Amino acid sequence: MNNVPTTALGLAEQGLPVLPLRADKRPFGNCRTCDDLACGGRPNMRVPGLCACPWPCHGWAAATTDPAVVGSPQWAAAWRRARAIGYHPGGAGVSVVDLDNADAVDWARSALPPTTTVATTRGEHWIYRGTVRSVNGVREGVDIKSTMSYARWLGPGTGTMADVPSAVHELVKQKPAARPTPRPVAVSAPAGGGKCPHRSPVYLERGIAMAEQRISTATSGVHAAVYRTFLAVLSAHGRCGCLTEAHIGRLFTAAQTKGESARHCTDAWANASAALGM
Repeated sequence: MNNVPTTALGLAEQGLPVLPLRADKRPFGNCRTCDDLACGGRPNMRVPGLCACPWPCHGWAAATTDPAVVGSPQWAAAWRRARAIGYHPGGAGVSVVDLDNADAVDWARSALPPTTTVATTRGEHWIYRGTVRSVNGVREGVDIKSTMSYARWLGPGTGTMADVPSAVHELVKQKPAARPTPRPVAVSAPAGGGKCPHRSPVYLERGIAMAEQRISTATSGVHAAVYRTFLAVLSAHGRCGCLTEAHIGRLFTAAQTKGESARHCTDAWANASAALGM
């Protein structure tokens, strides 16, 4: 039984701005009206003059504490498909130091004061009272999630919550950590065999160029943006055999230039392939 909607409703009633997440931790996609936030989506969708879209389509900005919205028929379909709950840390007045691996956790234990911690699949979330600017890649394996970002709800955690320390304020003031040097593509091109929909080689080239641009212009949620882009490319070009390792290499380079690790790129590609049954 999917207890995600019930849990989400309880969290909203306690004042945590929530939104539904897919199994791959992505928020639900923008609706046609709100594509790329053209509507100027905001967390409060009932304020006159702001977006009135009833769907949870704005990523972090869809997060709400309004039980009437969270439990509405408009959100019901998304909650039925959701496998996780996201929340807007900034909207809850907190900041999440997302530690993505054991080395990052070791760094936090030596550099940051103790606070509420929550275990994740690869590391830990350290949650502090107060908000800061969200920045990915402030250190290797360390992202700061607060304003204009979302995090996965993994439970209340343990420990007493402390105020955002000066070390975190300093990290977000600095430029993000140096991006890793792009590595050669580590996956093989799809075998193909399906019907080719391309009218000309220009069609494929335009699609790859647009995908590179979408990754390079992502302003938040880079992990999700990379996954969505890989999924779109594979959906359009992955079954006919036209997609080459050179094309995939261009996408991986764009993602790594944006801050993704080679492993995250490979995982995102594998997850997108699996989602399409490839």
